[in-house]
Amino acid sequence: MTLKEIGILTRTALRIAAGATPRGLWKIIYNFGWRNIRNMADFERRQAEGKPFFPAFVMISVTETCNLSCSGCWVSAGGRKQLSVEQLDGIICESKKQGSYFFGILGGEPLMYKGLWDVIEKHSDCYFQLFTNATLLTDEIAQRMRRLGNVTPLISIEGLREESDARRGRDNVYERTLAGLRACRRAKVIFGVSASIGRSNYDELVTRKHIEDMAREGAAYLWYYIYRPVGKHPIVENALSKEQILSLRRFLVEQRTDAPLFIIDTYWDDKGRAMCPAATGMSHHIAPSGAVEFCPPLQMACDMLNKDASNLTEIFNNSEFLASMRRMTAETSRGCILLENPQKMLQFLEQWKAVDTTSRGTVRDEYAAMKVVAGHDMAGEEIPEKSGIYRMLKKRYFFGFGAYG
Repeated sequence: MTLKEIGILTRTALRIAAGATPRGLWKIIYNFGWRNIRNMADFERRQAEGKPFFPAFVMISVTETCNLSCSGCWVSAGGRKQLSVEQLDGIICESKKQGSYFFGILGGEPLMYKGLWDVIEKHSDCYFQLFTNATLLTDEIAQRMRRLGNVTPLISIEGLREESDARRGRDNVYERTLAGLRACRRAKVIFGVSASIGRSNYDELVTRKHIEDMAREGAAYLWYYIYRPVGKHPIVENALSKEQILSLRRFLVEQRTDAPLFIIDTYWDDKGRAMCPAATGMSHHIAPSGAVEFCPPLQMACDMLNKDASNLTEIFNNSEFLASMRRMTAETSRGCILLENPQKMLQFLEQWKAVDTTSRGTVRDEYAAMKVVAGHDMAGEEIPEKSGIYRMLKKRYFFGFGAYG
């Protein structure tokens, strides 16, 4: 790491610290930082020694309910499936027994899930990343997050004013989202901003201006995703081209060297080789139905939680479906099988008699109709990390765990 990088990192850390409470800083340093270091070491050791499997992190979609209707979203519009509070609590308890204290909380819109804050408060030794559109994020909610200290909202901004309304299916979404974001800033809650990049928002959001605007708004980190045309009404023409994905990767690598916030992706390792967190076993997903899924947009499964999720460890330890899915996807590509080979994926799911885990019940037909689009596996055109700090972090915390040989 160069002196310039150290200076930029120091300024960014000081800015984040100035916009946070002492409790919030302690929780992110200890609950998220220190506990995750130990958790990843334990996960790596289990994988290396062939011990019973349990992912490093669990992503939890607590509800299908949402107040928006976004194009290309895999969540069932109008769906009402949701985990019980007992199941949510059980997932966390079972994970903690395995040394895992970090959870992604998704929806639908998780702010519409009753009982969420009581569960988060109960597990004050954990850290939660809340995936939200922030249109329901009031000052009252922000103040509760401030008191808890162990939750960071990841606020989805899918475009500027016109694009947000078009993508979200509602009016004034951008302004309402910014209002929620600013409630977090006033409350000194550590928060991030995310964007699912497709053709329609690429020019608006893959820019230095967007990075600097979000830093000025108080964001600690910016998380870039690649748009996936899934769900009942996929917008295939919005999928990125191979050239755009390469350009996105190049942009991330360049901006990380001096960005005023942390720029996150979960697609490439330190050498620029594609990765799939689910294929490595790093993360799996719990659906609102209680299904234990490979990843959030892959909505067919063979394993279901019981009423209190006390069977979660048994499922992860013994699920031949998930183990075979990890092997098959790693052997197929380092990228995303959902984008690059949906027919092979569907054939695998049918062989295992996996069931649709959604309210809409049309997932099998959706997968059968999917077209191949560009994924993030750019074999032979890898772009390594330039930033020393990102290179170190990715080398340590985001690699294959033996999945790719």
